Amino acid sequence: MKLSTKFVMLAGVLALAACTNPDRFGADGANGMGTGSGMIGGGAPGSASDPTSVAYFQQSVGDRVLFLVDQSTLTEEGRATLNQQAIWLNQNVDYTAIIEGHADEQGTREYNLALGARRADAARAYLINQGVPAGRLRTISYGKERPIEVCSNEACYAKNRRAVTVLAGGLTG
Repeated sequence: MKLSTKFVMLAGVLALAACTNPDRFGADGANGMGTGSGMIGGGAPGSASDPTSVAYFQQSVGDRVLFLVDQSTLTEEGRATLNQQAIWLNQNVDYTAIIEGHADEQGTREYNLALGARRADAARAYLINQGVPAGRLRTISYGKERPIEVCSNEACYAKNRRAVTVLAGGLTG
């Protein structure tokens, strides 16, 4: 038998062997998982499709709430985001969170540090009111020191007036 014929036969055997069990990953749900991926929860651990991951929290739940000019009062949209954060945090008790308060570049450094602190405190108080234990939440203010948009117009300012919930895992208990 020629070497090329042996190679073709070997490749064919390997290809057929890979197809011996079309349900080896549980695509029909017979193994009790029903996701077809072989993983509980339907996503790779730590990915945005894993409902217990930081990536999922950031992308699907939402990690930030925005504020109006010179305000630390939560908006309707902000409360809706914090409601989802509270649900997620109450289901994922191995996470703690630091709530960062931010401001736009207008005003003095001192004023914006105080405003950022009020915004972070407002978000923290809301989460506590929704049942998240106070011991799992800390706050910090960055004022205008950490903008996500750098320019001098209202569109940028609006994105910088925020409170961001940053998760840390395995720090409870």
